[in-house]
Amino acid sequence: MKILGLDSSGLVASVAIVEDQELVAEYTTNYKKTHSQTLLPMLEELRKMVELDLETVDAVAIASGPGSFTGLRIGSATAKGLGLALGKPLVEVPTLEGLAWNLCGTDRVVCPLMDARRNQVYTAAYELRDEKENFRLHALIPQRPVDIREMLDSLAQLGRPVIFLGDGVPVYRKEIQSRTDLQYTFAPAGNNRQRAASIAALGAVYYAEGKIVSAAEHRPEYLRQSQAEQEAKSRDDT
Repeated sequence: MKILGLDSSGLVASVAIVEDQELVAEYTTNYKKTHSQTLLPMLEELRKMVELDLETVDAVAIASGPGSFTGLRIGSATAKGLGLALGKPLVEVPTLEGLAWNLCGTDRVVCPLMDARRNQVYTAAYELRDEKENFRLHALIPQRPVDIREMLDSLAQLGRPVIFLGDGVPVYRKEIQSRTDLQYTFAPAGNNRQRAASIAALGAVYYAEGKIVSAAEHRPEYLRQSQAEQEAKSRDDT
């Protein structure tokens, strides 16, 4: 099984190939460039480096959201274009699940935090259980946009050690550190941002379970309306 993974849901742009539970190649950048400028050139560089025939890919796994509205649209359009051109299905991997998969093997509660602006984070809480020699994600707190203080309250009620990761960590680090009722750590560099390797690896799990969509069916999962949409709705309500 060969899965192409794409993630442009945040500042990170990442592409990867996973084949039969092995990471073949990954190209990841965390730099302030528009994903429309970087994602396809990165894929082309990766393709040339490992002499990849895209026709041999079984599916395209895409970080389906939440995340940056622009980033998600770019990733979605890229995945849809590849799926249509190659006649391959897409695997929609929620961005927060992909982030949690970075820490596969930990016995701590994994809490991805993505900065959603306006004092909110896109977040969830997962545990990764070893089931018959295969890890599976289980949501202890489902994904949602929420105030960071509310999320920290919910995590404290679990009464378990937590490991945080994601671009929301530097934004809310002081808020987290101020809590005395929470045992926590922060994920190290290399595992604390989006990685297409995790999208592809988790995508392979979901592909084997039949969780696929056609390229035409795929839509990003934003979790909330954009600022422009909210402002338009407010004008309509007045």
